[in-house]
Amino acid sequence: MPSFLKDLSLRRRSKASFKTSETNNSSSNSSSNGVEEPQSHSASNGSKSSSTLSSFFDRASPPATLASTKSRSNTNLSSANGNGTKTPPFAGSRSRQPSQQSNRYSLVGTQSQTSETASRPTPATSPLAPRVLSVSDGSWVHQKVLLIFGQCADPQQPIDGQVTVHHHQDNFPPQQWPVSDCHFKALVYLQPGPNRLRLDFTSPKLPATAGPAHSAWININFLPLNTAPPLQLCILVAKDSPQTYDAVPERIQKEGNNLATAIRKFRMAAYLWQAFTAEQMNRNSFGRRCYRYEEEWQHGTLTWRDLETGQMRNEAKVHVVRLDKTVKEVQDLNIAQQYELAKNKGDLFSIASDAVRSHFSPKPGQTQYVSCMFLDTHWDHKVGTVRGHAALGGGDGTIQLAIFGSHLLQSYPAHIEEVVPAFSDCTRTDTQYVANDCNEAGSNWEAANIGIGAHLHETGHLFGCPHQESGVMLRDYVRLNRTFICREPYSTRTKQQGQRLCLPKDECAWHRLDALRFRFHPCFGLPGDAPTPVDTSIQVWTVDNNTVLVTAATGVAWIELFPEGDDLCHYWIEYTDGSSSPPNAPRQVTLTEQSLRDRLPEDKKKRKLKLEVFSCGGGKHLVEDFSALTSPKDRLKLPDGRPGYRSSKLGFSQMDGSTPQESIFGLAWKNKEVMLGVKIWHGGCVDGLEFLYEDGKSDLFGKRGGQATMFQLDHRIGETIIGFYLRAGLWIDGLQILTSTGKRSDMFGNGTGGSGHTLVPPRGYSIAGLYGSVGPWLDGMGLIITR
Repeated sequence: MPSFLKDLSLRRRSKASFKTSETNNSSSNSSSNGVEEPQSHSASNGSKSSSTLSSFFDRASPPATLASTKSRSNTNLSSANGNGTKTPPFAGSRSRQPSQQSNRYSLVGTQSQTSETASRPTPATSPLAPRVLSVSDGSWVHQKVLLIFGQCADPQQPIDGQVTVHHHQDNFPPQQWPVSDCHFKALVYLQPGPNRLRLDFTSPKLPATAGPAHSAWININFLPLNTAPPLQLCILVAKDSPQTYDAVPERIQKEGNNLATAIRKFRMAAYLWQAFTAEQMNRNSFGRRCYRYEEEWQHGTLTWRDLETGQMRNEAKVHVVRLDKTVKEVQDLNIAQQYELAKNKGDLFSIASDAVRSHFSPKPGQTQYVSCMFLDTHWDHKVGTVRGHAALGGGDGTIQLAIFGSHLLQSYPAHIEEVVPAFSDCTRTDTQYVANDCNEAGSNWEAANIGIGAHLHETGHLFGCPHQESGVMLRDYVRLNRTFICREPYSTRTKQQGQRLCLPKDECAWHRLDALRFRFHPCFGLPGDAPTPVDTSIQVWTVDNNTVLVTAATGVAWIELFPEGDDLCHYWIEYTDGSSSPPNAPRQVTLTEQSLRDRLPEDKKKRKLKLEVFSCGGGKHLVEDFSALTSPKDRLKLPDGRPGYRSSKLGFSQMDGSTPQESIFGLAWKNKEVMLGVKIWHGGCVDGLEFLYEDGKSDLFGKRGGQATMFQLDHRIGETIIGFYLRAGLWIDGLQILTSTGKRSDMFGNGTGGSGHTLVPPRGYSIAGLYGSVGPWLDGMGLIITR
């Protein structure tokens, strides 16, 4: 039984105990019928706790942005004490009414089908009690730190105060969060399984009460992910590093600037990324889908109290990777990204990539996703440049990497208690010691925005996101603080007082196209998702009536439109219901040039149009010029008089001596020759295909080379070729033949080279032949289709 259900006094009856309502209402008969009377419990004694928002290193002087008055802590979250006495869910001597039904959960986390199919939130203790708006009671989430947003009291009568979050079974210290004009935002620590949380609202403008009278409860279920590849966190340290980062003397004296502090701050920033991203995915109707971190059992750092108590927790692992470079080499101006005269601005990415590759040693087919920070980044105020820093993200499919410097690390929070103070600290940046990055980090809270947000931007590149017209992948992270606080301080960037009330509509965001990419990214997979398909490819087919068909075995997710001159995507078409699993997406989409141009503004309708098509499996197909797809060059007349159409081609056709080739199948000849089989010429790749016919003739596509393997077709039952499965990149690495009887040939050539693509004509069409090119071996191949 989930622990929060132990707080309920359940009425248990056998079949013989059911009586008439008149009998059941009799107190004398109740006890004889075996109904357990609810017991009255008094409130547990409150114990005072100091404000949790002050830093571990400076608890004597809490930040001015929040009340530092001590509050009475009354958690009441333990289900039972050592004597088995239950603790009431609310403060005060209030007994819970007995319930005749209980909500039970199955092993897979779904409620049983009883008369109560939805969980029922416990009533709040007063109209002033907190109300969580961003997540519903009984929701399932997949990250350890959950971001919530809610209201207290009546927004029509604004009031300030604070909300104290008491965690499930006191497994985490109570956390206090400011209430601004009745609104609050909080980060909630969760443990795996059901979590029953209590939220208390207090305000100096309200009369004092004996206990937390303005309380509400919410149930959140945390299901950790372990079926998707993790995002790894790394700190890169030069081989002769002093293992410190840039900080002003006051910070160094208060909290230090050593490697251990850097790890705590980087880990906390990573949990902020995760909480932000999960909330954004939910707002985009994709559920609370998010990536995960590799975790390890270690001394906890998410709360400063764990440093005092030595509490062990399962938290994100930060790998410390030692470089083979010295501090001088890392801080060389010639590789500093922000130094105008630097000639090798991308070298830091190569240094990081080599170190990460050596540390993780990825196996074939095992992509590593790694977000790195250079510890030895240094602000050189004499030169006016940040040395040892580059903000870059990308990868080669084996290592997907994001890199950033530590020059803003001093402004990061190290613990949950420091999140609000960090994003409220107006202390001006002292450029004698630390950088004012891009002149947008003029105060500590703005430096935290730039450091945490810009690194998140590069992590977005790691996950395959390009620059966008808005959001994190532009520079929307200058407002990242609004995600975690409701009242913004003065901004040196805008030279204006910050926004008084920061609501969700005012916050930083991932662009919709970023959320779509995340929905189908392997790192964002959930346990209930279908296995990642081998073939994620997309095929584009030109057919009659100037129509283009787009097919994908996993479904067409969305199409981005780029009129000539547009570097960012402003127009797109969505085909998927990404909230469902598997996503409800069509496997075939019909496009016409007119229908696409109708989506563009008048001044762009006549421009050359580029398309990027995305499948639900994560595949991508680029069409450089949509008008060229419907041009006469991709049409031909078959020998039997029918029109033929060339599909999009696989392979780059760029090998030395590459020449175009074409082969028409016998069924498209005038005399309708029957194909008996195919002789495949192959070695480490595919050299050619030789088609053999009933009259003894053969037709070679490609060239003879390597070894020959015969694949027979059963012409007695009319077996024909209906498609091919290819492994292709720059050339045709491997090939498999698909037939009308459901038969598949062996894989010929290199079965692991390139990427997988299934070439099967769209509905209503059949293969009439092949076209492509051949150099030393096949380096281009596409289908010729007809009705």
